Amino acid sequence: MAKEQKTFRPKARLPKGLRDVTASMVRAETRMLGLIRDVYERYGFDPLETSTIEYADALGKFLPDEDRPNEGVFSFQDDDEQWLSLRYDLTAPLARYVAEHYDGLPKPFRRYQVGTVWRNEKPGPGRFRQFTQFDADTVAAPTVAADAEMCMMGADVLEALSIPRGQYRIRVNNRKVLDGLLEEIGLGSDATDRTHMTVLRSIDKFDKLGRRGVELLLGAGRKDESGDFTKGAGLAPEQIARVLDYVESGLTAASSDRAAVLEGWRKVVGASAIGREGIDELAAMDALFTSAGYGPDRIEFNSWIVRGLGYYTGPVFEAELLFDTRDEDGNTVRFGSVGSGGRYDGLIERFKGVKVPATGFSVGVSRLLAALQLLQKVDAAAEPDAPVVVLTLDAANMAGYQAMVTELRQAGIRAEMYLGGSGMRAQMKYADKRGAPVAVIEGEDERATGSLTLKDLVLGAEVSATIEDNAEWRQSQAAQISVPRAKLVEGVREILARHRR
Repeated sequence: MAKEQKTFRPKARLPKGLRDVTASMVRAETRMLGLIRDVYERYGFDPLETSTIEYADALGKFLPDEDRPNEGVFSFQDDDEQWLSLRYDLTAPLARYVAEHYDGLPKPFRRYQVGTVWRNEKPGPGRFRQFTQFDADTVAAPTVAADAEMCMMGADVLEALSIPRGQYRIRVNNRKVLDGLLEEIGLGSDATDRTHMTVLRSIDKFDKLGRRGVELLLGAGRKDESGDFTKGAGLAPEQIARVLDYVESGLTAASSDRAAVLEGWRKVVGASAIGREGIDELAAMDALFTSAGYGPDRIEFNSWIVRGLGYYTGPVFEAELLFDTRDEDGNTVRFGSVGSGGRYDGLIERFKGVKVPATGFSVGVSRLLAALQLLQKVDAAAEPDAPVVVLTLDAANMAGYQAMVTELRQAGIRAEMYLGGSGMRAQMKYADKRGAPVAVIEGEDERATGSLTLKDLVLGAEVSATIEDNAEWRQSQAAQISVPRAKLVEGVREILARHRR
């Protein structure tokens, strides 16, 4: 007897590090993006969309995840044996676009873009492999006035989202200052050197790991809570001490006096020419912040801001939220960085062979939205009304039901016709599950009299909570009305007006 072959059924499961986004989250994100877009437009940036897939060599290897496959990038080989990659940010594709269209672009070129990016990195709480960024960049602007503008725009974005001063900070540093520090401790300033980048990325984790965690990463390495080991920079103890002294030197002054921070950093970089250049650039930015009224309560200089991407060459900055809040389980949550950016003068040079200065700012959309929701800064009033549901009780009268739903939509009322195959009881359950405020019913009795029954489902739920038996329910007519067929729109509007928010 032939053995019965089992039917393969794939398991319904979401890949690790990814997530699904529900309707309410999509709408909230859309509203937030609109507010950010308004700020970007006000600063004179224009929209651009680049491809989600690029040639791998065009994206380059700039992510900090050297221990991940393809160094943190999702890649695959095309049928012509060329390697393609999902973009890991929106900046590398912009560099390719500018290089490809350079002669025809206005310079400086100012663009903003919102889009999904992917990183093959270790997922964790609030850290996903697929996420959305919203960037603004200025290309072919050589002075730090462009970097200062990015920082001021970051502050304006957060305030446009109703995050008050005192609950955020734009934190600024300069890669040249860090290069000067590394020169002074004998490492040189080759940004492509592994030890150089390991030191910078260790400093970048100071706010998360504290002094001891960074000390381990600067030395032999560190094992995290999961048991994973991260190889360290291998610095000597005296080198580690000088790096940590630099990181902690600006912490007390950072919140109140930008000039004092710079004075401390001058001592750190000593005779390093690249370090002194970085401090002079920050001093020029400070003058612009001050003249525009952006004090240290909005923008500060901070020693641990480094940025993990390898293409930054000058000023770097992060937008950080300073407050603690609690999640649905009552756990304390601090969101930290919700935006970042910096100067990347060498990225387009990879294509052009000549330096093309550029700087940009990127909002981490998902993280910022999560923070706004816990702060209750997302406008619930903007959520659309649930649809009115027209029940379909007679298959022979589908054209009549379609006419009803069309009338409602043309009157500006959100409406849908039930398209399942179930009876009235199931249709009413469906309307309840959709949160429908009104159910429109036309059965044989209503059609015979040229009328419709309109059930006020909101009031019905309130009434049912106080009614104790079926007889009392049948006697209650408050939750439904009968209207002539010609008065459909008028009757629905009357019910909706009772519950208008």
